[in-house]
Amino acid sequence: MGEFRFDIIGDYFPLFMKGMGYTIGISIVSILLGAILGLAIGFGKMSPRWYLSWPVSGYINFFRGTPLILQILIMHFIIVPLFLDKTNAVAAAIAALSLNSAAYTGEIYRAGIQSIDPGQREAAYSLGMTRFQAMRHVILPQAVKRMIPAFGNEFIVLVKDSSLISVIAVPEIMYWANAAKGQYLRVWEPYLTAAVIYFVLTYLLNKLLQYVERKV
Repeated sequence: MGEFRFDIIGDYFPLFMKGMGYTIGISIVSILLGAILGLAIGFGKMSPRWYLSWPVSGYINFFRGTPLILQILIMHFIIVPLFLDKTNAVAAAIAALSLNSAAYTGEIYRAGIQSIDPGQREAAYSLGMTRFQAMRHVILPQAVKRMIPAFGNEFIVLVKDSSLISVIAVPEIMYWANAAKGQYLRVWEPYLTAAVIYFVLTYLLNKLLQYVERKV
């Protein structure tokens, strides 16, 4: 391996910081879009109507049963070019991560909602609430508190999984680690640097999650 070359880290540090910005930004947008779509997925999964629950179950099974890197490549080379004149790496990354996250957040919503005592729903109906009002004012506020740890873990997983979008040349952390490896023909310095950055990100996110849990 030879002597550890800090000059490589120094040369690429600004690019690693730029890559971290892409990682954080894409992860935040993807988890928000995934949470919104996941709510519809969760309600669809719980629907007694087969024409809603079956397609949703198929969606969940597909995105949970196929590799994320394959979903990213399909989105980049097939799906996005269908809607744009040419592919866009950032758009493909956000779309793939969001759709993948929605499959997991949908299950989080379903489990959280179904964990609430059915008697509370009946009590809300007896007070004259509609199904929508009962869900909004009684069920969801309690369920969301129980979902926070699962959502936090999903976000942390998404941050780490975002490293896969380097395969479509999104300039995030792993993209620059691979660039440094290619330029200097060394793997120790760039990959250790990337590992430290991911560790710091996930550690801080975990601490933030614990703080939110205590507050809630």
